[in-house]
Order: sequence, then structure tokens, then C-alpha cells
Amino acid sequence: MRILNRYIAKQIIVGFLLISFSLLAMLWLTQSLKFVEMVTRQGLPVYLFVQMTSLLMPRIFNILSPIALFVAVLFVYNRLIADRELVVMQSAGISPWRNAQAAIFVGILLSIFGVYVINFTIPQAEQKFRELEWRVRNNLTQSVFREGEFTTLRNGVTVFIDKHEGDGSVSGIFVSDESKPELKVTLTAEKGRIVQTPKGPRILFINGVRQELNKKTNKFNMLSFSRYSAEFNSGAGAKRKEQTVREKTFLELINASKDKSLSAQDVRKFTVEGHRRILYPFFNLVLALLACTGLLICNFNRRGQTKIIAAEVICMIVVSGNDLALTNLAGRSLYFLPMLYANCLVPLLLCLYLLLFYNPFYWHHHKSEDLRYEK
Repeated sequence: MRILNRYIAKQIIVGFLLISFSLLAMLWLTQSLKFVEMVTRQGLPVYLFVQMTSLLMPRIFNILSPIALFVAVLFVYNRLIADRELVVMQSAGISPWRNAQAAIFVGILLSIFGVYVINFTIPQAEQKFRELEWRVRNNLTQSVFREGEFTTLRNGVTVFIDKHEGDGSVSGIFVSDESKPELKVTLTAEKGRIVQTPKGPRILFINGVRQELNKKTNKFNMLSFSRYSAEFNSGAGAKRKEQTVREKTFLELINASKDKSLSAQDVRKFTVEGHRRILYPFFNLVLALLACTGLLICNFNRRGQTKIIAAEVICMIVVSGNDLALTNLAGRSLYFLPMLYANCLVPLLLCLYLLLFYNPFYWHHHKSEDLRYEK
């Protein structure tokens, strides 16, 4: 039995890894498109681009893991039936429960791993991702101004740089500042440098002219200078936003009701997320059982197991859909929280009951013997 379980478990793990990496690669490409603009327009370094997109992978893996395992288990057991291997096992007296032990083992293994990912890896990855995103979007030093191109910042400042020098300075600077509605400021300089200060980025100009136009009074002022510095508030000095739900630890989510600064809606949202961090990883086991139970307890059909597979896929969609719907309802009222657990436990217990107490080969064998005795 151990040899058979290792044989089936190995196939399930290989199938799961192939499906998971394929889906992760496709979704990584999809998610990376959001950051292409930062690379092409803002000059985001490639290593930061790879780091930011990679930090999204734990969250995506957590979502895809139960579905990938469901597909892998379904494929492996259906192939065992098509190759008559499962029929031989049943003829040798091996029960559906024993045949399902490989899928149960892999499901439990991924459930334990999922608990670690959702409670430790994802919060840390989300914190690092938001920190990097905040630095990239609000720090001028992260943006490499391209030679001969106009770069418009979010605060209405347009910067043009003619050439990047080897020592890190820039030459041929033109800056148009329209951050204030009533005032338009234009700065030109032969050379300059971008310096990051605690209050935000500061641009140092060397040998240039500052022109100022007051749109209300139509007054025009011009100033020539040898050295001049100016701060352009692009949000770099702004404080980082508070932690999101995914960034918080499990204890912070469960004890959200003790935090008096949170609104009732936030308390419900954090509480539901805390319970999901316990519950969701075990959908790996639930969906693995849903994928193999029908194929193991139903009679063999030489024309294929299309109906059984279709029924299992529908069950998977219903369970996953109920999880999403009940999560949203529980966010509005915590009275729906027990139903969230029921959506996971009912299919799990039903599959275990069928695998343990329903053996079609056993009942068919004894029914044939009873008919023979009656004759």
C-alpha cells in the first residue's frame, strides 16, 4: 500500500507543480503589465521591477493552490481509471479510502504549507511591496529622467533634461512648475543635480534663470542666479498609508475588536480575514477530496467518466463561489461567519463519509453472492 500511495502522490505533486508554475507564469506576466509604464516612462530599474512583481506571487499562489491541486488530483485519478490501474486496485480489494490516501496526504501537506504562506509570507511580502511602491511613486531619485524627453510629475511639474553627465549631474535643465493655480514658474539652468533630503527631493540649479508669472496680477519677475535650489513636492514627504488587511498579522486581525480606533465595518472586515486565514488553506484538502471521491466511489464506465468529472467540477465551482459570497456577507454581518466554516466542513465530512463507508466493489460483490445463493 505504501508503494501505491507514493506512486499516486508523486504523480499528484508533479501535476500540481506543473499546473501551479504555468498559472503563476501567466499571471506574473499579466500583473507585470501594470508596472511596464514605470520601466518605460519613469526608468524603473529592472531589478526593482522584478522584485515588485515577485512580491505579488505569494498572494497569487495562495489563491491558485486549491484549484491547481483539484485539477491535478482529477487528472491523475482519471488517468488511473483510463489505464485500468484503479480497476485492478479495486479488484484486489483496495477500498476507496485507501486509494484516496495519497490525495489526502498531499492535501494536508499543502494545507499546512498554505497556513504558513497566508499567515507569514503574504503579510511580509505585502509590506515590502507597498514600501517599494511608495518609494518608487513618491521619490524623485527613483525616476531616471531620460535625455531629450519631457517628464511630467504628478504635482504638475514638467522636467526636461538635455544630457546626463558621468558624475551623476545633469545639464540643460528646463523645469515648468504649475503646482499653484495662480502662479507659473519656469526654471532653466546649465547644470544641476537631484538631491534627496529628509523633507523630500531638492533640485540644485547652477547658472540659470528663474521666471515667474502671477496669473492674477499678470506681474512678471525674472531672476538670474549662479546657484539656486528648489523643492518640488511630489508626495515624497507624505506619510505612508496605514497597513492594509493583507499586511496585518493574524493576532492583529483576531483582536481587531479591541482596537477602539477602528470603525465597526473595519472590525468586521479584519475579523473575517482572520478567520479566513485559518480556514482558506484547508480548501486544498477539501478540493482534493472533491476531485477524487466521485471517481473512486462510482462504477467504472468504459465510455469515460465525463459525467462524474463534470459533477465534481460543478461542486468545486459551487464551493468556491459560496466561499466568496459568504465572505462578502460575513463582512457585512458576522452572523454569516459560521456558514463560512460550514461551506468548508460539510463537503469535507461528506467526502470522508463516502470514502470510509461506501465501497461500491464491496456491495457489488456481496450482491452477486446473494443472488447466487438464492438460485
